[in-house]
Amino acid sequence: MNKIPFLKKKKVEEKSRKFKANDSEANAAKEYAGNQISTSKYNLITFLPKNLFEQFRRLANAYFLFLLCLQLIPQISSLAPVTTILPLVFVLALTAIKDASDDIARHRSDNQVNNRETKTVVGNDLTTRKWRDIKVGDMVRLENNEFVTADIVLVSTSEPNGLCFIETAELDGETNLKVRQALEETCHLEDKINELSSFDAEIEYEAPNNNLGRFEGNLTWKGKTLPLKNDNMLLRGTRLRNTHYAYGLVCYAGPDTKLMKNSGKATFKRTKIDHLLNRIILGIFLFLLIMCAIMTICCGFWESFVGFDYRIYLPWETYISTDQRIGALEKSLLVFLSYIIILNTVVPISLYVSVEFIRLLQSKWIDWDSKMYYEPNNVPAQARTTTLNEELGQIE
Repeated sequence: MNKIPFLKKKKVEEKSRKFKANDSEANAAKEYAGNQISTSKYNLITFLPKNLFEQFRRLANAYFLFLLCLQLIPQISSLAPVTTILPLVFVLALTAIKDASDDIARHRSDNQVNNRETKTVVGNDLTTRKWRDIKVGDMVRLENNEFVTADIVLVSTSEPNGLCFIETAELDGETNLKVRQALEETCHLEDKINELSSFDAEIEYEAPNNNLGRFEGNLTWKGKTLPLKNDNMLLRGTRLRNTHYAYGLVCYAGPDTKLMKNSGKATFKRTKIDHLLNRIILGIFLFLLIMCAIMTICCGFWESFVGFDYRIYLPWETYISTDQRIGALEKSLLVFLSYIIILNTVVPISLYVSVEFIRLLQSKWIDWDSKMYYEPNNVPAQARTTTLNEELGQIE
């Protein structure tokens, strides 16, 4: 049988993969990704810098950091820096604790998934191994109701003609069972461990991608080249149903699986309220600048007609240039920055504290809601992130 068109010689090195079944040494040399996954955003080293970077993207936090820098200049500061440091640190700490709580839950979920166990064919025996230890080219055995370990190519099943049934609820939300089938040339292997352990087929297939509905490749065995399609695949995230067992070869593992390719990296999610608050804060800040500009102009008039009588209390000469034009410019700038510090409470940093506290409380109410508790499986509702609570129920 001819090879399928996508595996032309010019593209094999760029857009295809190849491995040999049950040959761990040869497959390890190709350095394909392992089956361990990570959906978390932070670790112990990156948490502080990444979280602070994300938080200072909020205009209010960036504004108060700018204000703190101004308060460190003694010539213009009329308030102690601690008046800004304490509320800013409180806001940053509260948000960091909330983000850390969400990320710890992701780490726990990852550890639970990575430590699941599955059976693999090693020699003439079945060996139980953790998911994180599975590699490309391993022959795995799946039991009924078991989640699929990685993206695998079906070799044989317990059903006639190599058929098996899977549930794809975690991939597309559908609970209807779908049919997958092993190749006719390999389905007779069934659960004969001796023959499965000596199965030495070579599989050449497309590079990892996020297309859930397509898989193309070739399986070469006993001098024959057999085409592989999506119907011969079991994807990670699906579940084996109404099938006693199924054997298959891992072709994509961990971050290379189609499930993980569609998941993307965890990002700092922002809701419509976050964007609205940013616009409101920007408007308030512009209002503050206008007020400070008006106050600076009024201060200039006051200095010209009245303020010179009080120079003994405000020795400007120690801070500004003796040149009249440059001195006037420096004086205006210092007065403008001084008014920004004095009127800083116009920008409500407590607004973000209130929003973060409400989100955290709402997420706990969701977790504690007895009407959302599913008693047969002992499964309560779980808010996996506290950032998106206000998006619930908003239908357009």
